[in-house]
Amino acid sequence: MKKLLFSAILILITIFTISYPSFAAPTAKTRNYFEIKVYHFSNNQQEKTIDSFLQNQYIPVIHSAGLNNIGIFKPIANDTASDKKIYVFTPYKSLKQWESVHQETLEKFENSTISTYANAINTNPAFVRMETIFLKAFENMPFSAVPKLTGPKAERVYEMRSYEGAGEKLFRNKVDMFNKGGEVGIFNRLGFNAVFYAEVLFGARMPNLMYMTSFENMQSRDEHWKAFSADPQWKTLSAQPGYKNNIAHIDITYLRSTDYSDL
Repeated sequence: MKKLLFSAILILITIFTISYPSFAAPTAKTRNYFEIKVYHFSNNQQEKTIDSFLQNQYIPVIHSAGLNNIGIFKPIANDTASDKKIYVFTPYKSLKQWESVHQETLEKFENSTISTYANAINTNPAFVRMETIFLKAFENMPFSAVPKLTGPKAERVYEMRSYEGAGEKLFRNKVDMFNKGGEVGIFNRLGFNAVFYAEVLFGARMPNLMYMTSFENMQSRDEHWKAFSADPQWKTLSAQPGYKNNIAHIDITYLRSTDYSDL
């Protein structure tokens, strides 16, 4: 049953990329697919259960499948938030790899007899809920990257942004602004240490794109964005009539990586 489900999902994604050519891989180079799982939890026991699963089961199994640069993040405001979260970022080389790894890992996790996560019961759930966002990397950054940060890991800031469009045409326009317009290049030149830039193929907030940049600390983050706002190339790009008002809503999340995260 699970194999049929994953095959059906793969077929849907394939049909989607055929129906919307702009989502298809460019002929010059392939692009990564990214999966972001978001665990919502409400108490310390659930957090410990999820952490234990991710550190001792998920990452080792994913690494054994040949995947690296797995990011495990927690919002900086988690302690005071009513809806606490853990973000899991996993890059895949292809849809086929995603399907294969998912099937293999599901079987390993569900067959575990010792995992509190796998054997949670309805009166003591492992988490409140889990959501999945599936993305495809931008043409101008077709693969994820490991940030070149040297400061203490506990001080580093990962900033994840989601830009929603008022419609699919405006959303496409913002994606074009990042790629052909050169916005990705501006971020690179100013040293934003991006982990990824991508368009969401499936998720709760569509149409939208997401990207993650990283900084040594919050002060560095503020300084980088100040430089970005004042950058002459950005001012010229953002002033172009063709790129006006192409974002309807922005969500910004500040994250810390866990001790066992690859990133």
